[in-house]
Amino acid sequence: MILFRQLFDEATWTLTYLLADPRTREAVIIDPVLEQVERDLAVIREMGVTLRYILETHVHADHVTGGGGLRKALGAQFVAGQGTGLSCTDVLLEDGETLAFGDEVIHAIATPGHTNGCMSYRWRDRLFTGDTLLIDACGRTDFQEGSPDRLYDSLQKLLSYPDETLVFPGHDYHGRRVSTIGQEKGINPYIAGLDRAAFVAKMNALDLPRPRRIDIAVPANKRCGETS
Repeated sequence: MILFRQLFDEATWTLTYLLADPRTREAVIIDPVLEQVERDLAVIREMGVTLRYILETHVHADHVTGGGGLRKALGAQFVAGQGTGLSCTDVLLEDGETLAFGDEVIHAIATPGHTNGCMSYRWRDRLFTGDTLLIDACGRTDFQEGSPDRLYDSLQKLLSYPDETLVFPGHDYHGRRVSTIGQEKGINPYIAGLDRAAFVAKMNALDLPRPRRIDIAVPANKRCGETS
């Protein structure tokens, strides 16, 4: 038995994940959204779990985290990767470190490239990849210290997991909710058939619009979403 919920914010296409230990009912949430704090609190109450950790995959440019609101409401610890350089967190994780919630363990995997501080998380048979590995895509590298070379290395790290490993991304813009490592190896156009040089060239040739909320989101997220 597992306790697991995948939640979606339509305004920012953000996927949020709630995981809990079925015995102790201790839980973690990954990438909550500010405007969905009340929804998340309702789901936590409905599931009858106690939120222990709020995990961020990176400093987001497209939405403000709901982590500050959840920490204030529930006293959970705010967690991010060491590479974010955040001073507002309760825990900064290094690559390979783990967090226990009840009998469950979540593993931190440093995956920089989209931003310096990107952290993916492994729990049981699934990876929560933030904006590093998306379904049929990957994170952009043209702002927030983005680096195609570092992202290539991070993708190879994730692709080293077994093909049947489930991939739960931080966003999806086409109604998809889960993939596998094997699927991404086979058909992701940013992975299949590309060596490092071809990947870097592809990323450098992208001409994407600036994130609409970046000027609001990044400063707020550097404060862990605290609004007051």
